Amino acid sequence: MAKAKLGIIGGSGVYDLPGLKNPRWEHVPTPWGEPSDQLHFGELDGLEMVFLPRHGRGHRIPPTEINYRANIDALKRAGCTDVVSISAVGSFREELSPGTFVLVDQFIDRTFARQKSFFGTGCVAHVAFAHPVSPGLADKVEAAARAEDMPVRRGGTYLVMEGPQFSTLAESLLYKSWGCDVIGMTNMPEAKLAREAELCYCTVAMVTDYDCWHPDHGDVDVPSILKIVAENADKARRLVRRVATDFPREHEPCPIGSDSSLDTAIITQPGDRDPALVAKLDAVAGRVFGAL
Repeated sequence: MAKAKLGIIGGSGVYDLPGLKNPRWEHVPTPWGEPSDQLHFGELDGLEMVFLPRHGRGHRIPPTEINYRANIDALKRAGCTDVVSISAVGSFREELSPGTFVLVDQFIDRTFARQKSFFGTGCVAHVAFAHPVSPGLADKVEAAARAEDMPVRRGGTYLVMEGPQFSTLAESLLYKSWGCDVIGMTNMPEAKLAREAELCYCTVAMVTDYDCWHPDHGDVDVPSILKIVAENADKARRLVRRVATDFPREHEPCPIGSDSSLDTAIITQPGDRDPALVAKLDAVAGRVFGAL
């Protein structure tokens, strides 16, 4: 088995990962442009880790303008085998109160202004995505959360909206009627790209508010969210430390094949592939293309 390397994508409020041994911030160039920030390399309890603040340090980049392809390519290029995505979300469920961590297992993608694939004209691929979260990785995160006595719910559907504005009341009620559990702005196309890059992926959705559907909580506003974000960020760092402590040092094969998703996904025949695009896919698809 390959050596495990854990990638962490920090969402709102999570811009660093204290406690890493031998830490260093390093620029990782990609053929898809610049990632949100430098990558923070280090170790926790002997496990190699790579941290990337999704919005950049200082929260400089809004959801639509995040270069999701560069972020995922950089983590893959850095040798990550697994990625835990930490994200702030609103809740559609009374029982999913602010401060709860939800390990979602499904997404509804309502974004429309983002690049959603590494593949395209010159090299077409269709990865399986019925189950977007790696259950083996989610098992490990859930176990860590329960060991730390954190309020965690396993399973749920994350509605990803474009933003940056919050929902209208009509939208909020619609998404709630669809059976969605939480809403946020960042996990698509991140999860899709992670699957294309053959990375095991898991989302920790940190509830900050009740969106605007809840009759007793009124409109969503940034000041009230930021208070919960700060509290959640401290818990998220504690969760990551626990995950690292218990994480296997050898990468375990994904039960649903997230780490081999390209085996049957590429349709374009070798002689018809665009060499320029294939070259850009060196980190994402190098395993299936062979040495480039």
